[in-house]
Amino acid sequence: MVDVDLPDTVTRAETEPSGLYRLAIPAQRGWITDVSHELVHRSDPRDIFPTAWCRLSDTEFSVSAQWPRPHRFFAVASGRHQDPLLIAETMRQATMMLAHAELGVPVDDQFVMWDLAYDTVVPGFALEVASGKVLIHLTCSDVRKRGKSIAGMRVDLRFHRGGTVLATSSGRISCTSARAYRRLRQDRLDTVGRPVPLLPGADPYEVGRTAESDVVLTPTPQPNRWRLRLDTTHPTLFRRPNDHVPGILLLEAARQAAVAVTPGHTFLPTSVEIAFHKYAELDSPCWVEAELMPSDDSSRTIVRVRGQQDGEPVFTSELAHTDEDDRS
Repeated sequence: MVDVDLPDTVTRAETEPSGLYRLAIPAQRGWITDVSHELVHRSDPRDIFPTAWCRLSDTEFSVSAQWPRPHRFFAVASGRHQDPLLIAETMRQATMMLAHAELGVPVDDQFVMWDLAYDTVVPGFALEVASGKVLIHLTCSDVRKRGKSIAGMRVDLRFHRGGTVLATSSGRISCTSARAYRRLRQDRLDTVGRPVPLLPGADPYEVGRTAESDVVLTPTPQPNRWRLRLDTTHPTLFRRPNDHVPGILLLEAARQAAVAVTPGHTFLPTSVEIAFHKYAELDSPCWVEAELMPSDDSSRTIVRVRGQQDGEPVFTSELAHTDEDDRS
């Protein structure tokens, strides 16, 4: 049981022109606080961010989450800004939690996030604003049914705190039964638990990290090109033995590459779009390339990052940073 401070009323995606939520529609069901590690696919309580949920309708939910001020991984080196990747990870956990608890998806089903996007709303995504208790409005659409469960859907989320919208996000997922996943992956399941050589990492400062253990890129002789660095013992990125590279690690690789190619290495990914094209395998080199893109807005820096493995695209992404986000 989690001690949470929940509002008496919740919203159904109604927003004032000022960007403030109108908390006016009473919840039709009580809040459920039994957020187990099976529901969010996280074994360590320090990495679990949703704390409760409430159903509003067949396709709408409110989720309460707790964003940490300090975290062993989701932290920006400057210490001034919340890590925007928390948006993506919280979306992932909240979506799986509701899929299991409310939409009939068995806990041993596998999820694939095909695409993901988020935008921060509050300037700078500062720690004093974007930490602590957060309320999320989550809407499901394009739901594809499979028996009493679902085969896939799109989710759209709004994150707010104290009436202020912090961020929005969206993504598209599919769900695969345990049996179908075994057929799909076949021999790849043999790689679970197999040692993966740990390559030397890039300079942590150059990729926006403070600890070498959090670096996921290995330098190459070619500029703006790296090999993906895998530490299968990392407590957050590899939360459990896996037969492929987790999507959150690929997103972190895109972020680190964007930081590396921008002057000063202070790039904060306040806006991200990423598409995942195929599983990234553990036993083959995955190459990450980044390039600065032209921007019509001089205050906005845009970086395009892509990953390739065995000559095929693994992910493509575009990350943006707006200079005004650094103002106090």
